[in-house]
Amino acid sequence: MVSASPFFQMQFLSIEESNATHLESLIHLAAEMKSTRGAHSNLPLAGQTWAIIFTKASTRTRVSFEVGIRELGGNVMFLSKNDIQLGRGEPIKDTARVLGRMVHGAVIRTFAQQDVVDFASYSGIPTINALTDEEHPCQILADLLTIREKLDTWAGKKIVFIGDGDNNMSRSWMWAAKYLGFELVVAAPASCLPQKDFMDRLDASNVTLTIDPVEAVKNADVINTDVWLSMGQEGQGEKEALFGDYQVNEKLLSHCADKHIVLHCLPAYREKEITESVLEAHADTIFQQAENRLHAQKAVLAALVE
Repeated sequence: MVSASPFFQMQFLSIEESNATHLESLIHLAAEMKSTRGAHSNLPLAGQTWAIIFTKASTRTRVSFEVGIRELGGNVMFLSKNDIQLGRGEPIKDTARVLGRMVHGAVIRTFAQQDVVDFASYSGIPTINALTDEEHPCQILADLLTIREKLDTWAGKKIVFIGDGDNNMSRSWMWAAKYLGFELVVAAPASCLPQKDFMDRLDASNVTLTIDPVEAVKNADVINTDVWLSMGQEGQGEKEALFGDYQVNEKLLSHCADKHIVLHCLPAYREKEITESVLEAHADTIFQQAENRLHAQKAVLAALVE
């Protein structure tokens, strides 16, 4: 098993805080976890209890973390905001200082990135960002593992993210591109592209922004998309109306490289960001991508405690 780097000894909160070596080592470990599933010679979470704290709904994230923790020998408790005092207004730092004395690690899915940062700081236990409005780091690891499985490498590939260019997935992809060096194009309506302060902080010459979806996907090897409205944005019809030209459909994909793949982090709203026919044509890849959440997150869990 790949040994954990110092960066991962206590927390995994964002791709921004990572680097190429860390990402490569986690993806390598995820592939190892996948190949040895059911026959792990080491159970790094044996004797540990981990808390899963979610204030957002989840299918893939919850199931993959619960299964992953158990497969690595640990016990797990799921805590929704309605189960604990966070739902009644207790500060995150107080919840963190309580749980830090009782459990061995925490997986948090919430809105504000700062809540995850504060929890990690005050709890003193390994903490994983399972999704915030700012980033979705575990999903990116699963996506990169899928690209490696399908295309052998991301090196020299053109990867496109199409949809909301200023959401947690697009931001996480941009940080991954900065560190791993592949070409990334983000295609979105002008009002849904990243702000200048973010791009200045990113400072990556291999990341391009455009409002032209056709130009974006020309000769692309990987097409990524996501829901047009993130959780908490439901009902924003004016924003959703901006994305009509950004649907991933057969016409758009006709401009891609011959052996392109399509990724979607799910859930998918068919006939909105992606058509039914395209999703089903690429279902093998998309659901392999979903499965890889389990293996990628097991790699993060193992790296945090070893």
